[in-house]
Amino acid sequence: MSIHPFAGKPARPEDSINIAQLVSDYFLQTPDVTLPAEQVSFGTSGHRGSASKRSFNEQHIIAICQAIAEYRQQKNITGPLFLGKDTHALSEPAFANAISVLIANGVNVIIQSDALSAKGFTPTPVISRLIISHNKTATAHKADGIVITPSHNPPSDGGIKYNPPHGGPAEDDITKNIEQRANELITAHLIDVRQLPYQAALQSPLLTQKDFISFYVEQLEQVIDMAAIAQAGVTIGVDPLGGSGIDYWPVIAKKYQLNITVVNEVVDSSFAFMPLDKDGKIRMDCSSKYAMAGLIAMKDDFDISVGNDPDFDRHGIVTPSGGLMNPNHYLAVAIHYLMTHRNWPKHCKIGKTLVSSSLIDRVAKQLSLPLSEVPVGFKWFVDGLADASYAFGGEESAGASFLARDGSTWTTDKDGFILALLAAEIIAVTGKDPYQYYLELTKTLGQPCYGRVEAVASLAQKKLLTALSDENVKAETLAGDNIIQVLSHAPGNNAAIGGIKVVTDNGWFAARPSGTEDIYKIYAESFIDENHLQTIIKEAQAIVSTSFKAAGL
Repeated sequence: MSIHPFAGKPARPEDSINIAQLVSDYFLQTPDVTLPAEQVSFGTSGHRGSASKRSFNEQHIIAICQAIAEYRQQKNITGPLFLGKDTHALSEPAFANAISVLIANGVNVIIQSDALSAKGFTPTPVISRLIISHNKTATAHKADGIVITPSHNPPSDGGIKYNPPHGGPAEDDITKNIEQRANELITAHLIDVRQLPYQAALQSPLLTQKDFISFYVEQLEQVIDMAAIAQAGVTIGVDPLGGSGIDYWPVIAKKYQLNITVVNEVVDSSFAFMPLDKDGKIRMDCSSKYAMAGLIAMKDDFDISVGNDPDFDRHGIVTPSGGLMNPNHYLAVAIHYLMTHRNWPKHCKIGKTLVSSSLIDRVAKQLSLPLSEVPVGFKWFVDGLADASYAFGGEESAGASFLARDGSTWTTDKDGFILALLAAEIIAVTGKDPYQYYLELTKTLGQPCYGRVEAVASLAQKKLLTALSDENVKAETLAGDNIIQVLSHAPGNNAAIGGIKVVTDNGWFAARPSGTEDIYKIYAESFIDENHLQTIIKEAQAIVSTSFKAAGL
């Protein structure tokens, strides 16, 4: 996919969306769930869509929340449901709809104390931490949660995800149950949905408010050495990218006496302040050098600069020495640092996704740590983080979490706050920024070249790619090296990866369809050089294209 000529440059007036039209479409457009594109469909991070495309509308949210309420009854989940929202335009009306349906179903809903005003945003990791903390002491009446967010998606999108009592993303069997029931409800014109008028729901004793910010911030020293950061005087530049954690950073700075500067305090649901992403769209992707162009330009102003996406489950790390770090490189650094600076049991596993860098494998091998390689999706780390058998779980898309300092569970969902603060801890403790730390690692472990490309794919092509196996790969070599492995299932848990991974001694590629967009992605890595990487990518595209042609697609 070519780079847009305005990538990394300020958004133009014509790049902004019509918020009034978008919200009108949310209430007035009616989805046709006989069409796959307009059905409730949960990907790796919940259901996402756009009101104008009839893939995220009022009927979707009402039906999904009713389906979640029914699921809670089936599983006897009788504790509170923590409900949060991010700063996307569609999150506000969806939040109101969720309250009206959940309260009508007798669910005890807890929200951020100022969530009924124009503020009150709640990051994904905070919801996870709330659930885990409640359930740690609750013998009965377990809690769960909902976050209304499409993560880093463009301003026109909305999203909703469900976190059951383990606190992490819901597993496939749960999301299939919810999406099937939600589509049934929409097909039946929502006649089985229970819903109160919004004002009546707000007056219900089932709706309570809590200061989520203080709750979360006061516990951060359980997972990060905040005293070391303060004592070292590390200067931290923060760009929340207009996201849900914006009100947390000043509280963190005050409580722990940290030198934090929030360089962008704007919250605007059009996100018109954002530089354009690689495709010329506004997208709050903190792992993109184009979306993070503003913070990268300030890299020399701070010891470390960090950014997060709108629901704060991802992190972007900018150093004076290396600019925006490749997410894979930072994951390897974080793992190496944590496993040499925390007194955790050596049997705890390092969790990585199939498309994360093999540098992580080399770090684990060097430190004699067990490695678990799983399919894409943070849900695969949930059980391991919940029972503390995983010390770390991380995705190539800049999402990760890890254990508290005492080896107990912190979150079972991605936490952008702690990965950002860990970068400051690394500087405070080692005197090296994360990129310098990375360069030290590569001296002994090798320096990888990593890339990801995207291509348009039809629904039929995406389905075919999901079902590919080693039998579909006829090639015997990749970029001049013998193919030693073709994977369709992850070594860590034998779960289907929804695509293929082809491995040689010097590199690999993985191809899989997007769960939320009409594209497929190729991830690739070389431990030789950039030219070798580009050859891997080129031959990977040819292998995928050959499989499409063989199927007549």
